[in-house]
Amino acid sequence: MTDPKPTAEPVARWGDLKKRLISAAFMLVVGVSELWLGGTSFALLIIALTGVMFWELANMTAPGRVRTPLAMGVFAAACLAGGVLFRDDLASTLLILPGLALALTPRRDRRIATVYGIAIMVAGYGLIDLRSPGLPAILWLIAVVIVSDVAGYFVGRLVGGPKFWPAISPKKTWSGTVAGWFGAVLVSLVFVFTGHAPWLTVLLAPVVAFAGQLGDIAESWVKRRSGVKDSSSLIPGHGGFLDRFDALIGAVVLIMLLSLAGSLPMPAPLGG
Repeated sequence: MTDPKPTAEPVARWGDLKKRLISAAFMLVVGVSELWLGGTSFALLIIALTGVMFWELANMTAPGRVRTPLAMGVFAAACLAGGVLFRDDLASTLLILPGLALALTPRRDRRIATVYGIAIMVAGYGLIDLRSPGLPAILWLIAVVIVSDVAGYFVGRLVGGPKFWPAISPKKTWSGTVAGWFGAVLVSLVFVFTGHAPWLTVLLAPVVAFAGQLGDIAESWVKRRSGVKDSSSLIPGHGGFLDRFDALIGAVVLIMLLSLAGSLPMPAPLGG
């Protein structure tokens, strides 16, 4: 009797690990340096990334066009820059305008594109706003998103089990989702024990992690409806910037919405 042939399941299970590691390294080098610099340098990076991600969205929902998506991306970056400069009520209007522009141009799924476009703008504004008081708040947010994603990735593939939302994101499992919540709690405990965050941050963390997971699923939904695998090919072999920052968009949008109701138990600088 011959031994059964080895299946390709282990290879398929870990096939995208290299891509994720390279993407994480890229984000780490650029992100850490810009987070440390803060101020105008960080704001310019976020404005540029927002414009690129808006271009990716416009391009996915209106395939075959070239000038219109590019113009949309430039317009989005300009609106975010204006919102950061003028703040207050004018900022809200400027953040909505690019999304409305998507609704007024020929494309598929206009409503979805409009809502997601506004989410991209709000996330860009929120990242700049969260960095302005200091590093702890935005470091906590990014750490929650990354750790919950990594925990969900490994536990989901090792444990498996029931799918979270198979119609939209067939790879995500409930085991990975719950693991992401635990990872977010552990991140918050580090900030609590170092004196940078109140205990209520531990309760906020899994909610933010879940919003990040939904942000990932939302982008997968947009891509599925657009019939594309990646948002673009700007990062060679690894898709586009929306593919890398979709979870962060969901998390930041939630923080911005919750902040409308009052102050949140977010990490703050020592003595802040």
